Amino acid sequence: MQQLLEQLTALHGPSGHEQPVSKWVRDTVKPLVDEVKVDALGNVIAVKKGARQGPAMVMTAHMDEVGFIVKKIEESGLLRFEKLGGNDDRLLLTQKVQLRTKSGLLTGVIGSISAHYAKFDDAGKVRNHRQLYIDIGAKNKEHAIELGVEVGTPVTWKPDMEFLGNETTGRFVGKGFDDRAGCAVLIQTLQELQDEDFAGTVTAVFTVQEEVGLRGAQVAARQVEADVAIALDTTAVSDTPEETMDASLALGAGTGIKVLDFSLISHPAVKEKLIRLANDNKITYQLEVFPGIGTDGGAMSLANHGIPTGVLSIPSRYAHSPVEVIDMEDLVATKELLKAFVLDLSEKSGFDFIN
Repeated sequence: MQQLLEQLTALHGPSGHEQPVSKWVRDTVKPLVDEVKVDALGNVIAVKKGARQGPAMVMTAHMDEVGFIVKKIEESGLLRFEKLGGNDDRLLLTQKVQLRTKSGLLTGVIGSISAHYAKFDDAGKVRNHRQLYIDIGAKNKEHAIELGVEVGTPVTWKPDMEFLGNETTGRFVGKGFDDRAGCAVLIQTLQELQDEDFAGTVTAVFTVQEEVGLRGAQVAARQVEADVAIALDTTAVSDTPEETMDASLALGAGTGIKVLDFSLISHPAVKEKLIRLANDNKITYQLEVFPGIGTDGGAMSLANHGIPTGVLSIPSRYAHSPVEVIDMEDLVATKELLKAFVLDLSEKSGFDFIN
């Protein structure tokens, strides 16, 4: 999955501007499924039919990443910007970014004063993103326009995935793991199902605009009839020493089986099935109660007449930053549990709220 993850995180696709990711995902999954389409919003919906009768299952992950959008080009050639998704103002200063123009990609830097001026400034001040700017090396406004920048140009962190430490750690640092890591798991699962005899129908939904309110999933969910759904996303761990951390979720401790977040109370039958399968297959997992996050699972659970929904969470440090960190063992555990869930489905499978 490392190669899949490298390819996915290199793509430029902030919320509402996922075209390169949608195209790449569509073309990649096309030979793996029976049907694939891209809907009007940009969601990629891929259907794979099993050899036997069984339930209709949806598995979903979002393609968009947090980013920015150009709001104004100053006469100096510096760029004012707005956020796309939940970026933390404390993390923005002096970070490399990448702009996608109609004529190609540009590298930029979110500017800050030199350290030599810090003694003349309020060292404790966190400037709002609207006070900040992106420097693309343009000499003036006309130069910036010549480089292809316009109001509405989308911006992401500059791609740079690599091992954290070295290859012995099994951990990676980069941008966009939220949720290209989930997309990699979906694609890897579809690849491994090629040689498997499974029941029912599996629909893989790669959604857009999750970071701005689960918008893609709300649209996609209305297009599918499903008996059960599993959403994949990253989750913020709490295993670092800050005073707000409670060590309830840890990197390297296995996939997270969602119990509750602000968008979803996991369906008990789905949650219990995931726990049983993890125990039966000796897949490492941790139970997740984290009201500070939401996923496409929330939108899926409310679709049509209601879809029994669970979530598998990929543990992550430093979420929504250019240096997100994940552990490959957690990623593999997530894939193994998702695959086990698919292969365990049968014509008799049911997910009633009351037995």
